[in-house]
Amino acid sequence: MADIVRDQFTFADFRLDSGAVLPSVTLAYVTRGRLAPDGRNAVLVTHGYTSGPQMIEPGAGSSEGAWSTLVGPGAPIDTDRTFVVSSNMLGSSYGSTNAASIDPRTGKPYGSAFPAITVQDIVRAQMRLLEHLGVTHLRAVVGPSYGGFQAFQWAVTYPDFMDGVVPVVTSPLPPQSDRVEGLLAWFQPDPNWNNGDYYETGGVKETLTRLRIDTLTRYGLRDSLARTFDDPDAELRRIASAWAEVFDANSLFILGRAMHAYDVTRDYGRIKVPVLYVLSRTDALFPPSLAPVVMEGLAKAGVDAVYEEIDSDHGHLASGADADKWAPALRAFMARLEPRG
Repeated sequence: MADIVRDQFTFADFRLDSGAVLPSVTLAYVTRGRLAPDGRNAVLVTHGYTSGPQMIEPGAGSSEGAWSTLVGPGAPIDTDRTFVVSSNMLGSSYGSTNAASIDPRTGKPYGSAFPAITVQDIVRAQMRLLEHLGVTHLRAVVGPSYGGFQAFQWAVTYPDFMDGVVPVVTSPLPPQSDRVEGLLAWFQPDPNWNNGDYYETGGVKETLTRLRIDTLTRYGLRDSLARTFDDPDAELRRIASAWAEVFDANSLFILGRAMHAYDVTRDYGRIKVPVLYVLSRTDALFPPSLAPVVMEGLAKAGVDAVYEEIDSDHGHLASGADADKWAPALRAFMARLEPRG
């Protein structure tokens, strides 16, 4: 479609929260719509742990399900009225700087030497991109799962830069399980693993595929596929294998460690904008039982927050797979953020 732009932005000497400096950072991104002359009609759509900015493209899928009916002309995030940006996270695997990138200081992939990053680092890198694009203010930050972490983090790190945030199938805290420890149990037995320096040892695609099958099954995808495929297991393996071709295993560790350190609950008081918090009835990863505690915490901090529950059988994939079930709530929230006068 004519309104879709795919590009990359590179900048130098990015200092991380750890104090380490990345000499060069590239962020891949997708945009739709047109930026207003004052730079204030932008919406940032943040993607999940293992997906990327293609989630806003028509017909595209992601691990959270396609968002193509939520973003577009006349959609709840209306590209006729807003300039939509989706940035591949720093450390992710769809064109942005990660462990597979060449460290200009050594001429070799970073591998296990890639520095630790935080969710706040990811958000600050996105701000550099938005400044480059001419965005002076965001209408909203909207995203599912890990994208919801980013939405919450944006509201805390840059409380005056947006009019509202929509964290979806997510939490202001990470899942209780130790993601990195669980990942090591998968990859350490792989003879090619080499402590994450596997770029010259043959890679870890088969392990990555098996992990993906397990993850998507827990997200509820196998049950969804069983409704339309005679052999859902074969289709699940096909999907997982295709993903493992393009996703770098080290990104799971980089983003997993950042997730483990993420927590905005202590900073609710910094949030100045309305929040639409959305969970899925059948999500095992971020169950609706989280909602009362989160909503109470936001209310105590004086945050204007609204809760929406997706009545879906698609678990963690509900935000895309059953987009129509929460699209009215998103449309109403976005309309509320429209400038008056």
